[in-house]
Amino acid sequence: AIGTTVTAAPGYPALATKHLSDITGIKFALAEDLIEATSDTGDYVLLSGVIKHTAAKLTKICNDLRMLASGPRCGLNEINLPQMQPGSSIMPGKVNPVIPEVVNQTSFLVIGLDVTVTLAASAGQLQLNVMEPVITFALFASIATMERAVTSLRVNCVEGITANDERTRDMVLNSLGIVTLLKASLGYKQCAELAREGYETGKSLYDIVVRERKLLTQKKWDEIFSFENLINPKFEQ
Repeated sequence: AIGTTVTAAPGYPALATKHLSDITGIKFALAEDLIEATSDTGDYVLLSGVIKHTAAKLTKICNDLRMLASGPRCGLNEINLPQMQPGSSIMPGKVNPVIPEVVNQTSFLVIGLDVTVTLAASAGQLQLNVMEPVITFALFASIATMERAVTSLRVNCVEGITANDERTRDMVLNSLGIVTLLKASLGYKQCAELAREGYETGKSLYDIVVRERKLLTQKKWDEIFSFENLINPKFEQ
């Protein structure tokens, strides 16, 4: 009962492991130390932690998708998510980001199941842990729900995402935060003044810098805000 194989025929553990793999299609491996594996379920905690980490990352991704797609009038509205179903019986025309929402909820379930695994693993006594059935249940439930959630997110959401190019371009051009990228060319003090002017007048930095004050040429502005420069800035000496 504690992993000594004292009541098992020689070679039985390895044979049982092989047949279990053949029957289930899952590649099982025999523990190197059967006594340690019987008393300590820490490996299950590690596996559950990896699944929980995946769930936490998916939650962050889905939160970002929901925020970026918020709107269309009062939100960011940078991207469009596939419209899967009517969102509200109260508000006509409302469409909710249901796929990211369901993946969020699935992730919360997996995080809760990780707590179950942790508590069950800590409930062992001496050479045995009788809580392994719920550990097994929680692990397989986590794996299965995560697999379905990731597949649904990819097929029903990610593959159908489109970008609102004009909206995002307008947000960038009307943002005062982009003054940070002008600092290398115009200096901190002047950039602070430009940001203040933009804030007080409601004008865009582009209008102030390029069109009105002509501090930068169109070519230089485009160079600064090119995709290549945004991911690998070139600072002027």
